[in-house]
Amino acid sequence: MEYNKRFFEKVFSNKRMERYFALYPNDEDKAIRHYQSNIQLTEAFYTSLSVLEVALRNALSRELETMTGREDWYAIFPNIPGLTNLNRYVTQASKQIAGRHEQITPSKIIAELTLGFWVSLLNAEYERLLWKDLRRAFPYLPKKERQRKNVSAPLNRFRAFRNRVFHNESICWNLRRVQEIHSELLLLLGWINKDLPEWLTGFDRFDEVQAKIKAEMEWS
Repeated sequence: MEYNKRFFEKVFSNKRMERYFALYPNDEDKAIRHYQSNIQLTEAFYTSLSVLEVALRNALSRELETMTGREDWYAIFPNIPGLTNLNRYVTQASKQIAGRHEQITPSKIIAELTLGFWVSLLNAEYERLLWKDLRRAFPYLPKKERQRKNVSAPLNRFRAFRNRVFHNESICWNLRRVQEIHSELLLLLGWINKDLPEWLTGFDRFDEVQAKIKAEMEWS
């Protein structure tokens, strides 16, 4: 089987492949290798992004439970002006669980809530109501940087980047910037738990994969 331009355009669409072949108009093989490198790079990010999502969820949920004194802390949303619009996330999570014919419990609701929900809790509109309590989810954030915007801004970037990765979009164009994103992600994990970055690097393949891509693509 010859894996050429025609094959990739047929399987993955002309639209998805056009920027790769346009970048290497006289080197079809390199365009294909670049696309393969993008798949490898997105796969390498699954580990750190997955750890971030679970660690963030658990840290914020713990502080919300402490703040409200109840396991189903999300039940307060409909009754507190300024938080009512958060209830739409809970409603959607409940529908998803019910659609699987499962019992709706606090632990299942919390696990079903999207990354977008968790990140939104740190947006400016909720600062007055939530930040005083939620800042405790980041005990290792340096005191001089302990402002909501210093957590919210990178989390929103990670959420957007995570969506690109999980939807198989292109990220393999500026490896220096991608390396910065990975480093920033590890830094934020360290704000949640100081031991998380070291534990993660024990099996995270990002550095290995991006070095391999640089060598194969002959990028400096």
